[in-house]
Amino acid sequence: MTVKVEDKLFLDRFRVDEEPHLVLKDDKVCVTECEDQPCLYICPAGVYKLENGRVSVGYEGCLECGSCRIGCPHFNIQWRFPKGGYGVRHKFG
Repeated sequence: MTVKVEDKLFLDRFRVDEEPHLVLKDDKVCVTECEDQPCLYICPAGVYKLENGRVSVGYEGCLECGSCRIGCPHFNIQWRFPKGGYGVRHKFG
């Protein structure tokens, strides 16, 4: 039996803080200077999306892996762990 990533992500639970822990420093950089936009495909949770010609951040589903900050060629993602008690809780693993 093959297990899909989506099935595993379903097991995660999130306690979302009102203050985002992922912020684009300058959202214009993502569109004007970044051709490949690796954040759109490097994030295993699909937090980053291209909407109306802009990159949006849905921090609520972040797995806190840090892939986005490492993969951003312009260092345009301000990343930190959520405040204590908030963020992702993995049920298994």
